[in-house]
Amino acid sequence: MELKNDRFLYRLWTHEKGLSVMFLLLCIMQFIVVPLFGSYSRFMVFVNIFWMLFIMAGIISLAKDKKQALLISIIPFLFLMVQWIDFFQTNLIVVFADLFLSVALMLLLITLVLIKVLEPGPVTQYRIIGSIVVYMLLVNLWCTVYLFIFKHIEGSFQMAVSPFESSSEQANFMYFSYITMTSTGYGEIVPIHPFARSLVQIEVLTGVLYPVILIGRLVSDANFSLKK
Repeated sequence: MELKNDRFLYRLWTHEKGLSVMFLLLCIMQFIVVPLFGSYSRFMVFVNIFWMLFIMAGIISLAKDKKQALLISIIPFLFLMVQWIDFFQTNLIVVFADLFLSVALMLLLITLVLIKVLEPGPVTQYRIIGSIVVYMLLVNLWCTVYLFIFKHIEGSFQMAVSPFESSSEQANFMYFSYITMTSTGYGEIVPIHPFARSLVQIEVLTGVLYPVILIGRLVSDANFSLKK
C-alpha cells in the first residue's frame, strides 16, 4: 500500500536502508534499555509505545491495500486491549490471551521484516542486516515465552540471584535467550520444567539452522551478485 506520508517510522519500512536503522534500534533496546532500565516500568511503557507505533508503520507500509492493513491491525489492537484489561483485572483467560497476543505480535513483526528482506530485487548488505534483525527478534520471542513460564510455573527455572537492582526478569531472560540461541550456556539460568527444556531445545535448533539456511543463503546470493 503506497504512502504519501514520509515520516521517520515509515521510511524505515519503505527504504532498504531502514533495515540497518532497525538493527541499531534493536541493539539499543536489547543491549542497553532492557538490561539497564528494564526495572523502570514507566519508562518501559514509553518504549513499548514506540515499538507499537513501529509495528503499525510496518503494517501500513507493507500491506497491499487498506483492507489488508485493517485486518492485520486487529492483532496489535487486541494486544493493547488485553494489556488494558490486565491492568485492572487479571484472570486465567486474560493471562493466556496476553501470552497468545504477545507471541502473535512478535511473529507479525518478524514476518514484516522478512517480507522486506525477501522482497524481489538484488540481495544487498541491508537485506543481510535485516536477516540479523529477524534473528534478534527470534531471541525476543523466546524471551517472552520463557518469562511467561517463569512467572506462572513455579520452579520452572533455577536462577542465580542478581545483586544489581537494574536487573529485571525481562533482562535476565533476554540474556538467557541469547546464550541459548547461540548455544553458549553459562549456567546461571537453568531450565527445570520439561516444557521449558523442550522450548530451549527448539531455540537451540533454531539458532543453529537459521544462520545457515537464511543468513548464509543471503550472503551467498550477495556475493554472486557482486561477481556477476
